[in-house]
Amino acid sequence: MIEARREPLPHSARAGEGRAVWYGGYLLTFLATGEETGGSYALVEELGRKGLSTEPPLHVHTREEESFYLIEGEMAFYVGDGVVPAPAGTLIVLPRGVPHRFEIVSEEVRLLNLITPAGFEGFFRELSEPARELTLPLPPEGPPDVARLVSVAARYGCEILSPR
Repeated sequence: MIEARREPLPHSARAGEGRAVWYGGYLLTFLATGEETGGSYALVEELGRKGLSTEPPLHVHTREEESFYLIEGEMAFYVGDGVVPAPAGTLIVLPRGVPHRFEIVSEEVRLLNLITPAGFEGFFRELSEPARELTLPLPPEGPPDVARLVSVAARYGCEILSPR
């Protein structure tokens, strides 16, 4: 986990510039990382496509909360025992300790993922590859490596509750 500094540094970011990765069929752009915010938060733009982008299994974070803001498209968030429909313009705040997963409902989605405090963005970096273009990647070759996913998630304080 990143140690919080007393004062975050002024910061700006644009897509590209080594800030974009392909993760599980998504294009992720790191707009702010813990290193840039003194550990306060990380902000990741995510672009995904139904049928291409891997939907996460049910999981729970022990260190951070995640907030998702849907810019384009529609998703469904499974939170605890309920389902929250999330069309564009919806903000979903998921406190630590709350089991959740999500699915893409529309053909494509674009959203912001705010991670508070920072640190979990390292999970995405470990399981991704640098984006060669600012487009969605090709479909994954075969199923995800569940054992690796569970292992990396555990290092970041995230417990996978029902691997697919």
